[in-house]
Amino acid sequence: MGYVSEIRRKIGHDPLLIVGASVIVTDERGRVLLQHRADNGLWGYHGGCVELAENTEDAARRELLEETGLTAGKMSLFGVFSGPEMRYTYPNGDRASVVDIVYLCDDYSGEIRPQPEEVTELRWFAPADIPADDQLSPPNIPALRLWQRSQR
Repeated sequence: MGYVSEIRRKIGHDPLLIVGASVIVTDERGRVLLQHRADNGLWGYHGGCVELAENTEDAARRELLEETGLTAGKMSLFGVFSGPEMRYTYPNGDRASVVDIVYLCDDYSGEIRPQPEEVTELRWFAPADIPADDQLSPPNIPALRLWQRSQR
């Protein structure tokens, strides 16, 4: 059981500060790989909670491998996203304020395979074709839109 799950057992659905580590993956054509999430039915990039004493880059690599089957090579820090727009209530009622440390990666290996428990589909999107905000997982919108603007 992970750290957040242990805390959730104690506090229930009360708001919790969560540190996330995420990866925006791009291919040689400049497309971004997004996942269709099983929990909320929305699109987003790959990431999850940092465990106690875990390096954020290691957490981002772990989450990318678990969710997509891809092994990250070189990654670069894109940004740290926090604030009111990062408050989120998960479909199960858990409330969180997320601090998301987001990396960029265009150096990876492996075969793409969605993790069935968390991901229903993986798909490449050109920057102009990224879904509308109402189709994106809310905590992913600030970083994804900033990345999208940087591609113009």
